[in-house]
Amino acid sequence: MPTPLLILAIGNESRGDDALAPLLVRQLQTSESAEFIEDFQLQVEHVTDLVGRQAVLFVDADMSCAAPFHLSEIAAAHDNSYTSHAMTPFALLHTFKQVYGTGAPPCFLLRVRGYGFELGDSLSSEASINLAQATERARVWLSEQTASAKKT
Repeated sequence: MPTPLLILAIGNESRGDDALAPLLVRQLQTSESAEFIEDFQLQVEHVTDLVGRQAVLFVDADMSCAAPFHLSEIAAAHDNSYTSHAMTPFALLHTFKQVYGTGAPPCFLLRVRGYGFELGDSLSSEASINLAQATERARVWLSEQTASAKKT
């Protein structure tokens, strides 16, 4: 039986601020109520990681969201990313419904504002500030979801 909560970090530490998600989840890994997965990108195989969960948090760096971060509940949406080598969280939820015939568990997306994503770049100072704030928000989310999972 999988742990009730899953936190899935999407990012590449070799690409500057794209390291935000892996760095964030490593700061949360003291929790035993969640499973933590890091990968460079979402792939169709990740659909199996969602099975049996009570809630899922996707974490990703983003150049388009407002600083310091944006957290929202997300829903399945068909897009063309399923035919590429990487998928969006929305497409992964759509695939879950296609494969399992039911909706995925409640899923959330934490987008952390990043600025530079070039190969070989270090984490920017601006992104470091955003990381600290997003990590605190993720801790709150984890605490809320853990309390909710214990009630069921």
